[in-house]
Amino acid sequence: MANQRELTSDEVVALEKAGCSASDWSGVRVSDEFNVSAIRNVRFLGKVSVSGSSQIDNATIEDCDIGRDVTIRNIDGRISSYTIEDGATIIGVGSLVTNAGATFGNGVEVEAVNEGGGRIVRLYDGLSSQTAYLQAMYRYRGKLQKQLDAMIDAHIKSIKSDRGTIGQNARIENVPQIEDVRVGPYARILGAARLENGTVLSEKTAPAFVGSNVVADAFIVAEGAKVDSGAIIDKTFVGQAVKLGKTFSSENSLFFCNCEGFHSEAVAIFAGPYTVTHHRSTLLIAGAYSFYNAGSATNASNHMYKLGPVHQGRLERGSKTASGSYMLWPCVVGPFTVVMGKNMANFDTSDFPFSYISAESDGSMLTPGMNMFTVGTTRDGEKWPARDRRKATEKRDLVRFEVFSPYTVGRMLKGEKTLTELAASTEKSVKVVRHNGITIKRLLLRTGAKNYAGGIDRYLFGEILKHADTDSLAAASQGKVCREWVDVGGLLISKDRLAEILKDVEQGKLGTAADLQRALVQASDAYEADAWAWIRDVYEERHGKSVDDLTKEDIDAIRAAHNKMTGTFMKKLLADAEKEFDEGTQLGFGLDGNGTGADRVADFEDVRGTFEGNSFVKGLKKQLEEVGS
Repeated sequence: MANQRELTSDEVVALEKAGCSASDWSGVRVSDEFNVSAIRNVRFLGKVSVSGSSQIDNATIEDCDIGRDVTIRNIDGRISSYTIEDGATIIGVGSLVTNAGATFGNGVEVEAVNEGGGRIVRLYDGLSSQTAYLQAMYRYRGKLQKQLDAMIDAHIKSIKSDRGTIGQNARIENVPQIEDVRVGPYARILGAARLENGTVLSEKTAPAFVGSNVVADAFIVAEGAKVDSGAIIDKTFVGQAVKLGKTFSSENSLFFCNCEGFHSEAVAIFAGPYTVTHHRSTLLIAGAYSFYNAGSATNASNHMYKLGPVHQGRLERGSKTASGSYMLWPCVVGPFTVVMGKNMANFDTSDFPFSYISAESDGSMLTPGMNMFTVGTTRDGEKWPARDRRKATEKRDLVRFEVFSPYTVGRMLKGEKTLTELAASTEKSVKVVRHNGITIKRLLLRTGAKNYAGGIDRYLFGEILKHADTDSLAAASQGKVCREWVDVGGLLISKDRLAEILKDVEQGKLGTAADLQRALVQASDAYEADAWAWIRDVYEERHGKSVDDLTKEDIDAIRAAHNKMTGTFMKKLLADAEKEFDEGTQLGFGLDGNGTGADRVADFEDVRGTFEGNSFVKGLKKQLEEVGS
């Protein structure tokens, strides 16, 4: 550190009287503000510098630089090879050591999605859900993977060090062992059991927290994350504002922004933004998830055959599993789908979003499109943006929250086409049809197609009206027309725009991890323009008229149709919401009353509220009024 000097002979004498010793006092350097009376029972080994009036009691310090106003007390073992920045506090630690060539969790290989390997994601402290997704899901593009590896290698080289860092105003207390761990500013590590080979990213506005009895090996914890209450994490990335605790166990897994994991277990999973598992009997294994909620006792099996755990599954954004649900990998579940029961079939419902999948006697049964009309789906779309806990300066995971988008509505277009074709080709004597491993009742084919058709047009009409109301109907020049869209770790992006990014990586035009992140941010910023180009293109094909040629009369007709569709949609949502207040849901209320139904109703309303008074219901009714229904 700058402006350091050797100890004076009087300072050495005073330190020795205070129980201090050194392997060589000439190796101890201090600043002019050094307060000799603040140092007691300290053993100095190697080269140590101390700035300001830092207080050090009962410790062994080896090859460390200690900043101003640092407090170090009661170190049972030693603190070795660390730069400890201003204002940091380290109390009751067994050992805090950095070994030569430490990379602090950077470069750790996580076997995500497929427990048997093959989808390696290499950790680094700038990892986002998008860069992880490209590593895991595009293994078949060898040149891309080579370039991604080179980016990560360069980053690892830049941070590799023989010395760790404890950031400004960080606080570490009562931790028996910390080895090869870099700790960011304002982080709190309180009562953890052991931390090894990791990074705790942190900043003043988004301090990270690692709490009681946590065991962490080969990890990165991002800004604003909280790992607490006996969580065990091994080869795990904990993203921004993620919460893991209550004895949660994770191995070879990735958790991106705003995920929550409590009680349960995760093995080889890619948990995209807002993946939530709260129940002790739930095991998430060998799968990819996003905006997902796991019911209690959710489980999956990746041992379909005898060659080992080579199978994997994917539950696309917005999906849920009911209590006790089970899936036999491989399976792909389409967006915003609810899975129920023990499903022993292998199926792909990616082209049937907003559906129900239930285990029936003759296989897994699909009810297509019905989840569009549930209050749960609508509430999800509203709650996710409101529950974004990230306060870091840079929000690395790029997230689009839209429930209806070119991604989901594009799937609805495919589902509508498939269901219509199946209905036309299926004899009326047939009760069920099978498609991509799933069973569908014949009577639901036309109903499902109709529901999708209504949802598609409601989305198209609504977006056209938004642009008409802002005089921007002709604003297509900024967007790229592409029919196929993908969900890249929470970022909705057209395949063509993604293909450009991948090509630029392969050709070296995006040469660093920072370059790639900037390109992804630009793609995220282009979402609205690209979505509008998609809407214009689909509307013209579907309705035979260019958006540019729409007249005032056309807009009026679209508005009337949209209001009618929205009114029907809202009424279905209200009907679904009302089920939560009907007589059947009041069982167990008013048990010790006078035996009248009035007691039961009064007790229920006191606890649950009323249908008319529910804030969500009020919002739906207001929207109904706005569309004149």
